[in-house]
Amino acid sequence: MEKNAHRVYWKTNLKYLAILLSIWFIVSFLFGIILVDELNTIRLGGFKLGFWFAQQGSIYVFVILILVYIRLMNKLDKKHNLDN
Repeated sequence: MEKNAHRVYWKTNLKYLAILLSIWFIVSFLFGIILVDELNTIRLGGFKLGFWFAQQGSIYVFVILILVYIRLMNKLDKKHNLDN
């Protein structure tokens, strides 16, 4: 891989990581800890939404983010002919 293509690949990878980690931070820290009292006024399946995010929602979102990252990186690898 040439140097410029390597730079583009790595920059795109870091962009994906920044976006996905930001989503993870928002869901786990803000929704699960900071905004829990406000979210507890909303119910989801009989449970308070803040409680749900703190106990299960952040785990589900984390697993989904891992799957999204895998898909994005597979596409990026294919784009840069690194899918051997």
